[in-house]
Amino acid sequence: QVQLVESGGGLVQPGGSLRLSCAASGSIIRINVMAWYRPAPGKQRELVATITSGGNIHYADAVKGRFTISRDNAKTVILQMNSLKPEDTAVYYCQMFMSVYGTSDKAYWGQGTQVTVSS
Repeated sequence: QVQLVESGGGLVQPGGSLRLSCAASGSIIRINVMAWYRPAPGKQRELVATITSGGNIHYADAVKGRFTISRDNAKTVILQMNSLKPEDTAVYYCQMFMSVYGTSDKAYWGQGTQVTVSS
């Protein structure tokens, strides 16, 4: 059984910073892609940032230059969020596409962590 546990959300003033972390555990063979999502108007969730096992990184236009995604180790992904804006307020979800013993490759989701940007 695979579990993704997120941490690091909270309340911050505009212009401030937060660091989100997501750690995976379980019978994991390999994690191919790690990503962060958040809800968006008209969409269930929008992609915020993604990083592959090969180190390829992609950011949504709305967060380019302000957010940085990185892998802390083979099973942990970090989202460093700087220069936060009120419109960044959302529940942030971690997603990992991985190979797990006894099942086919698929995506797993964390429970979400609330980020609130407000003065």
